[in-house]
Amino acid sequence: MADTSKIAYLLERLAQGVAAHDRENPGHHTWGIGMAGFDIDRLGLEEGEEILPGIVLQADGGVTGNFRVLCDGQHGEGAEEEQEAIVDAVASEELAEPAYSPGPGAPPPLQPPL
Repeated sequence: MADTSKIAYLLERLAQGVAAHDRENPGHHTWGIGMAGFDIDRLGLEEGEEILPGIVLQADGGVTGNFRVLCDGQHGEGAEEEQEAIVDAVASEELAEPAYSPGPGAPPPLQPPL
């Protein structure tokens, strides 16, 4: 098992992550923490273990060194509406004449010295 200070640090970060999630998504019920299986083994923990009161540890296909808050809500609900708003905000009319580059070719002639 990892030393006590590392487990204490991990538990503090997990509690902060769950609290932030619950604050931002009050309608969702947090039920677990997802971690990479490698991290669970490395820390000496077990999948399905209750890591915080009411929060179980689950192995998922996530990136090593990160954890995910698992809940019963849908986080992508407003993404479609937000995308539509962005599309509507793009202008469909040109307001000015577009500028074009002359492209590759001969350099401009040199001006004679004065």
